[in-house]
Amino acid sequence: MRHAISSQKAAELIPDGASIMFGGFMGVGSPDRIFDALVARGARGLTVIGNDTARPGVGVGKLIDAGCVVRAIVSHIGTNPVTQKKMIAGEIDVDLTPQGTLAERIRAAGAGLGGILTPTGVGTVVAEGKQVIEVEGRQYLLELPLRADFALLHAHESDYNCNLTYRLTATNFNPVMAFAADCVIAEANEIVPVGVIPPDAVRTPGVLVHHLVERPQ
Repeated sequence: MRHAISSQKAAELIPDGASIMFGGFMGVGSPDRIFDALVARGARGLTVIGNDTARPGVGVGKLIDAGCVVRAIVSHIGTNPVTQKKMIAGEIDVDLTPQGTLAERIRAAGAGLGGILTPTGVGTVVAEGKQVIEVEGRQYLLELPLRADFALLHAHESDYNCNLTYRLTATNFNPVMAFAADCVIAEANEIVPVGVIPPDAVRTPGVLVHHLVERPQ
């Protein structure tokens, strides 16, 4: 059994300038308590890696609003006008990556692969500066693995061995990100006794999780 830490302690573990992965879609399945704690401690210079930048005041949008982020590696920013304005002003560097490519780059990092080959983006601005490889007469981009200093996960349930379950769109990036970061910190809606979660329901085994954030009192 492992002891949970506060969200404030979790934020203290993440230094300025760190790269962080976060799961979810449009804020659903994102670790809001950790985000709130990062804003409260005044984090700066973060690189965020996830599906999108949500909306102002929602999910990772809280970090964007507070000036915590200098770079975002995401599939779109269309729902967050603050990200758009900061990108145009040169305050945030935005690296737009097709959604499937983003997921596969993260998976490749977790699997120890040297990269992936994808036809997505061939002949477009996405291909600029990237190696093009021909396989059986078809061209593919070589996309390199994507790894982070921290993966900040949001789970539906955790037990005190840090075995995690997810629900709905929280499942899209959280599980694969657990393999692709040097330190994994998880927060859960519920923390349950060991044995409550059926083994075949575990999506992220506790051996991958370094810290579990306690629920607020």
